Amino acid sequence: MRKITIAAILATLMLALSLPGLAQDVVELRMTWYTDGNEDEVMRDLLDRFEMENSDIRVVMDNVPYQAGILEALPVQLAAGEGPDMARVTNLGGLAEFYLDLTPHLSDPDYWLDSFGGTLGWLRQAGQMEGIHGFPTQLTITGPIINRTLFEQAGVAVPSDASDQVTWEEWAAAANEVADILEIPFPMAMDRSGHRFAGPAISMGAKYFDDEGHPLVAGDEGFRAMAELFVNWHNEGTMPLEIWAANTGYAGANEEFGNSQVVFYMSGSWQVGQFTDQIGDAFDWQVVPNPCGPGGCTGMPGGASLVAISDTEHPAEVARVMEYLAREDILGEFSARTLFIPAHRGLATSGVDFDTDLELAKAALGVFTAQVGTLEQTAFDLQGYPFNFLVFNAARDRLTQAIVGELTLDEAIERIQEDVDEQLAEQMGG
Repeated sequence: MRKITIAAILATLMLALSLPGLAQDVVELRMTWYTDGNEDEVMRDLLDRFEMENSDIRVVMDNVPYQAGILEALPVQLAAGEGPDMARVTNLGGLAEFYLDLTPHLSDPDYWLDSFGGTLGWLRQAGQMEGIHGFPTQLTITGPIINRTLFEQAGVAVPSDASDQVTWEEWAAAANEVADILEIPFPMAMDRSGHRFAGPAISMGAKYFDDEGHPLVAGDEGFRAMAELFVNWHNEGTMPLEIWAANTGYAGANEEFGNSQVVFYMSGSWQVGQFTDQIGDAFDWQVVPNPCGPGGCTGMPGGASLVAISDTEHPAEVARVMEYLAREDILGEFSARTLFIPAHRGLATSGVDFDTDLELAKAALGVFTAQVGTLEQTAFDLQGYPFNFLVFNAARDRLTQAIVGELTLDEAIERIQEDVDEQLAEQMGG
């Protein structure tokens, strides 16, 4: 009897070891991720549920800081062939050479084309017309957020209460008036980002491209008009030197705004989730329409995308993870819980019941969503340009030099153009 029992046990063990989905057969995938608010927690929860349904795949999330991990380290890792299997990125076209085309591994490529439309093109290399490399985790819209409580305490009217057509100069005057009355250190602030600067510049008439589609800012009067306002605001104290002049990469004014040190903050829709958690209803923060100029009243579209990396040794398993996360019900839950605007046509039609009781957050998401209709075509063209990061980074760095006095404004604009032309030639192999 004992021999039969031992034999049965051994047979059971041998059978178990041969079955797929057990520990020795589990494929481990790595996902590089950053978070603006709670999306790391939400994504982990969704992945845990995926793993319960797919016991042969395990996804390890590597949460990294946005600047150091995504903007700086990830491109180096990808170039060295040491990247993850999947990554959440914002330099959508700039890293396109490293993306995996998921199309052969997807069960229904048409679903992706129907659901995500033109945003899929943001992930393709220059000249590519096909390929599915990932999906947007959210659609973002840049725009200003004000501390309405400060306006009320100062007794200053909020300009957008009277009109949606408020100029940049009018907002600057109002923010300065509030700051002077209440002794607030920073009337206005803008994320240290060429992408953030682009919407205001386009509103002032910037074209960003010549007739042949080549990026062009030298001689662009609209670009110069916004750049002049921007540099002057720093020189006169309307904007803090601590954000643009004291940093070398991306920097935001989240902490300063949350501490009521900023009256008017030019940032974007990704802040809603973070401000819901960090500010709540401590004061009335309000999204207002993008300021206007001769070129319109536009912000910039954008967003982050979860992409597949071409060096992965497990493309089929990566595709399974991506298909799960891109499902309308799963992405809808992700959007609702993170307070992100989805870039999914089905969800845009059906709507998202955002998971918050904070009326400030609901109102903010409503304004950002409404801003989609005010975006100028130039903003979409610039966002879809595969080498837009060259323009954004050059504008950020050279305008900083103008702010601190290392270059005149005209010199800075000429240097932006030179930087873009030189780096574009390198990218194109010329």
